[in-house]
Amino acid sequence: MDHKMSRSPWVIHYDGSSCNGCDIEVLASLTPLFDAERFGVVNTGNPKHADIFLVTGSVNAQNLPVVRQIYNQMLEPKCVVACGICACSGGVFRDAYNVIGGVDRAIPVDVYAPGCAIRPETVIDAIVEACGILDQKEAVMRAGGDPLTVGGAATWDGGVELGEDGFVAAAGAGDGADDAPAAGGAPAAAGGTSDEPAAAKEAE
Repeated sequence: MDHKMSRSPWVIHYDGSSCNGCDIEVLASLTPLFDAERFGVVNTGNPKHADIFLVTGSVNAQNLPVVRQIYNQMLEPKCVVACGICACSGGVFRDAYNVIGGVDRAIPVDVYAPGCAIRPETVIDAIVEACGILDQKEAVMRAGGDPLTVGGAATWDGGVELGEDGFVAAAGAGDGADDAPAAGGAPAAAGGTSDEPAAAKEAE
């Protein structure tokens, strides 16, 4: 029997930080009007049951660990679809102070489906494309290979890592960090820590 996971792919949807425009279109693709279920698509809320991860919205410091946790809970083979321009690259919020970038800053992406908002037809096309990649990964696994050599994971740069303060760890962050001028309230705490020993000596 020729078994293929793409005959009934289960999808899980996560909203990173979108305006909900793409979320509505993703849900619309599952309604009888557009009928993504004709391709065997089933929506699930359990990552361990899902084959395809649909992500809308950009990635920031708060949702990056969540996106990675959902991805890591999914079993191989699996595919990731970035739904909407914000999920693809950060979109109009790309330069915002709290936006790290698209979904590929957190996890490898197999299919990019741009749009603002993404159209239901585009969502369905992306799912169908992801199904093809899913079959390729399954075939590699059945042959004893590594599914990470197929799709977006094969060329993924590893994304970004968060520092202890919850922000993206910049290269060489420790070099000259103490020489940075204080501005606003946040650096004042760092400056306060350096003055604490002097204050303690005066108290003595």
